[in-house]
Amino acid sequence: MKEVSDGSDLCFPELLNTSCRKPTLSQSYVVFICFLMCVSVLIVSLNLLVIISVSHFRQLQTPTNLLLLSLALSDFNVGLLCLPGVIISKTACWFLGDLMCSLHLYVSVLTFCASVGNMVMISADRYVAICDPLHYPTRITISRLRLCICLCWLCSSLYGSYFVKMDLLQKNNYPSCYGECLIIIDYITGVFDVVLNFITPVSIIIVLYMRIFVVAVSQARAMRSHITAVSLQHSVTLTSRKSELKAARTLGVLVIVFLLCFCPSYFVTLSGKNSPTAVMFFICLLFLNSCLNPLIYALFYPWFRKSVKHIVTLQILQPGSREANIL
Repeated sequence: MKEVSDGSDLCFPELLNTSCRKPTLSQSYVVFICFLMCVSVLIVSLNLLVIISVSHFRQLQTPTNLLLLSLALSDFNVGLLCLPGVIISKTACWFLGDLMCSLHLYVSVLTFCASVGNMVMISADRYVAICDPLHYPTRITISRLRLCICLCWLCSSLYGSYFVKMDLLQKNNYPSCYGECLIIIDYITGVFDVVLNFITPVSIIIVLYMRIFVVAVSQARAMRSHITAVSLQHSVTLTSRKSELKAARTLGVLVIVFLLCFCPSYFVTLSGKNSPTAVMFFICLLFLNSCLNPLIYALFYPWFRKSVKHIVTLQILQPGSREANIL
């Protein structure tokens, strides 16, 4: 007892009465943290490849790929900033102060809110491409998508600022010790987050993709029976329709994986059974999604595999590499 009062196991020994204790880590927990560190490196590396690919090769700068670029940017922030912050807060004393703790909360909310917004825009993009293909080139333009992406990140930034403000207000009512990054969200803010950042976007995504699925099935049957080849215009656009359907399937896999990783964390919150182990597991599942997205691109998109080859072999440093044939 005397040894504890001397500060041997405190984060700040000079603050005997207000310092947090140093966390004790089991061997299995250390292995788990090492796994998370490897995941963090993978997230940064794989999404950096996506960012370089779409940003560098002019042929890849299509409206849909701009959305994938925005999603890759949010996933990159997960690996570079969010996940390391969680690892530090769970395994060691928080020596970075309250300001950095609030900044970590802000970046985390901004990043995940932007990811949700990107998924909604991807679903809307595929909805227009499949359900209203004739108007797709005029409705979904690069300039409009850039504006939508900027608005998505701006709204996510404002949403993150709101969370930080509410967290700071709540901390005044709860005692805390020095050496931890404690995030406190009140009931009203939690309900607001569930409705705005979970129920609403997930409902929109599900409704859009149910509609896409119905239309895609009917179009696939029509193409197999050559009904769409009645006119010359239809025969010319048959190949492009097949390409759009394939893109819808690929991005559908992307959206389904996102929902499988995203929804459980909110289900646990809504159930009220917030054991530390369950919360940590589902948070890690949420982080893992940022690593899976580039793997989905590598599995379904030949252009991504080809662009990675150009990047790894440093062919992108050659003059005129921006105009390379990637598709």
